[in-house]
Amino acid sequence: MKIFIDTAKLDEIREACSWGIIDGLTTNPSLIRKAVETKRGEQMDMEEHIEEICRAVPGPVSLEVVGLRTADMINEATVLYTRFNPICENVVIKIPVNPSPGSREDVDFDGLKAIAELAKRSIPVNATLVMTPEQALLAAKAGACYVSPFMGRVDDYVSQKPAQDSALSFGQSGAELVGSICDSFLNYHISCEVIAASVRSIGHVRAAAAVGAQIATIPFSVLRQMVCHPKTEEGIRRFENDVVPEYAALFEGT
Repeated sequence: MKIFIDTAKLDEIREACSWGIIDGLTTNPSLIRKAVETKRGEQMDMEEHIEEICRAVPGPVSLEVVGLRTADMINEATVLYTRFNPICENVVIKIPVNPSPGSREDVDFDGLKAIAELAKRSIPVNATLVMTPEQALLAAKAGACYVSPFMGRVDDYVSQKPAQDSALSFGQSGAELVGSICDSFLNYHISCEVIAASVRSIGHVRAAAAVGAQIATIPFSVLRQMVCHPKTEEGIRRFENDVVPEYAALFEGT
């Protein structure tokens, strides 16, 4: 499973990439806002910031549009791709699978229309805010290169709704959602890759790997937790205490 980092903070990106385990990166407007807020009032050159992200990451970098209508999303996607892809040729555009804010049924399919048009223009798309297998299927059919089912948000929704309502809407946990998308794509030889997103914990990472997600995009804090375990720490302390002088002498002068 490939590991993407889910952040827009350059210090986190550079640190995680130095570990040799990062295959790509995802951002969104909320993550960009958090990166801006860390500047504590300092002015951020957004173009320069995104350029540095593209240079730092050894793989795809997802940048998200903010428009809700097809024409706006296509225009914004073209702006982002034209401006930043030439830097390292690694930009992917995030398009919401359904950009409707809830009361605007006239834009329900604008995301799919934008994905289809961008695919025709050979601009790679990551369909975001995917909450059901059918949304993932539609996005892949429209031409998305990636779909991002939101594990954490689906788990939140299921836990907050009555059992009957949850079953009607999903009937699945976040992990089951990712697994069912992976299974259907495998069954029908759909080449679109599945990015397990909205990862909140190590448990989500384990589940994403177990159900066959090609990619998990993981916050920096969770990445740090993944390498730690009390028994590993215990073993290190024991090894340190057991080093004999004769063995330590092998490394003197190196």
